[in-house]
Amino acid sequence: MVGVRKSFGATHALKNVSFEVGPGEVHALIGENGAGKSTLMKVLSGAYQADTGQIELDGERFVPKDPLHARRSGIAMIYQELSLAPHLSVEENVLLGEEPHRFGWLNRPRRRTVAREALAELHHENISLDAPVSRLTIAEQQIVEIARALIGSPKVLIMDEPTSSLTQVDAENLFTVIDRLRQRDVSIVYISHFLEECQRVAARYTVLRDGESVGAGGMASARLNDIIRLMVGREIQDIYPRTSHALGKPVLELQALRGVAKPRSANLILHEGEILGIAGLIGTGRTETLRACFGLDRIKSGSVWVGSRESTHSSPTRRLAEGIGLLSENRKEEGLLLNRTLADNLTLTRYGPVSKLGLVNRHRQRQCAQDWLARLEVRAQSPEQAVSELSGGNQQKIAVGRLLHHNARIFLLDEPTRGIDVGSKVQIYKLLDELAAQGKAVVFVSSYLPELLGVCDTIGVMCRGVLSAVRPAREWNEHTLMAAAIGQWQAATS
Repeated sequence: MVGVRKSFGATHALKNVSFEVGPGEVHALIGENGAGKSTLMKVLSGAYQADTGQIELDGERFVPKDPLHARRSGIAMIYQELSLAPHLSVEENVLLGEEPHRFGWLNRPRRRTVAREALAELHHENISLDAPVSRLTIAEQQIVEIARALIGSPKVLIMDEPTSSLTQVDAENLFTVIDRLRQRDVSIVYISHFLEECQRVAARYTVLRDGESVGAGGMASARLNDIIRLMVGREIQDIYPRTSHALGKPVLELQALRGVAKPRSANLILHEGEILGIAGLIGTGRTETLRACFGLDRIKSGSVWVGSRESTHSSPTRRLAEGIGLLSENRKEEGLLLNRTLADNLTLTRYGPVSKLGLVNRHRQRQCAQDWLARLEVRAQSPEQAVSELSGGNQQKIAVGRLLHHNARIFLLDEPTRGIDVGSKVQIYKLLDELAAQGKAVVFVSSYLPELLGVCDTIGVMCRGVLSAVRPAREWNEHTLMAAAIGQWQAATS
């Protein structure tokens, strides 16, 4: 790709960017949210048309007309924002657009075999081929998205945040697949905010900042601090800023909490000023525990205590009134109103500060939203911009900002740094540290073990639907967390 430019109105998303990847090479494309990474790859995959610049594929001029043309030319893309058809089955999604057929008739047995093989390559034979995608967790949907991209033997595979919802085990399975694809001379563009992953899989890297290429080189000789400095334009001294937290009285307690399907049993005590992390593999019930606690899913047995009062069978409205806020891992469908403005999304659950006599004061709402945009360093044109126009990381900041505006005292955060660049992650970590220092309480679900160890005061592990063994973070390491997550309690406690 040479001299690629792309503008959206007055916003210059790409400014004369050049990028290349060789056969059988894994090339990491790195940058903050809004730097232009996804836009550049959408130009390559035919989703966007470049204003200027040219693309060569196998040494020949290539002008992708649309995603289908690009796919049939050998370019497949795994999108950061999943692009599945929720009403179709897993099998139908994996083969969508690539259905095996003969004489115009679908070959259903062959389709089933190919879909099963694609999931098996990712070690997820357990995902039912007949299940509607809408019933899967976000992590399972991401597995289906990756499996779909593997169909059809692509020449160039673009992976945009492929592990953002995956556990360490699933990420390692994906890295094994990447190694096999590389040996088949498949060229891979790997986009990730997990720089350790980029080091693990990529031979070279290119860094984008504000729509421009600001650095490139061999990954073997690169230092992470140098890459981070290129990304953010400044030094970041401490990725996990920590201050001492004085734990206060219990504010939330789960006693043998059991949902309809999951969790099977969840026990925890959350204190004022505490950041409590929950680790675990995909499908173990971490998300379901937060949903049941917040009143979104029905509780079958057990109890929830808020402060000194039992409040088991409740609703989200009541939880909000109790000062409890939930950040869903699925910001696209559950966390945001994508067609509404930033101001509407930020103030949605607490209109008091921006209203008078029951009517929203638009000027006051915009000013309030502008203050949050500045504090969270959201890259946006104005508070009146639609949330759907922002990058994934900036959308996540808006979702977090709504909880802050709500003035919640208990934060239930499900994968809060999913799809966020390293600079923004540091902001979120610092924000959580400040909240705990103010006496707020945080439950932090994450599949990324280093951040749990770096941010949390205490960590519990979910295994097969059971949450227990909540212990101080200093008593855990990545090995013992993973051992506990797969049920090897003896190894975890030795």
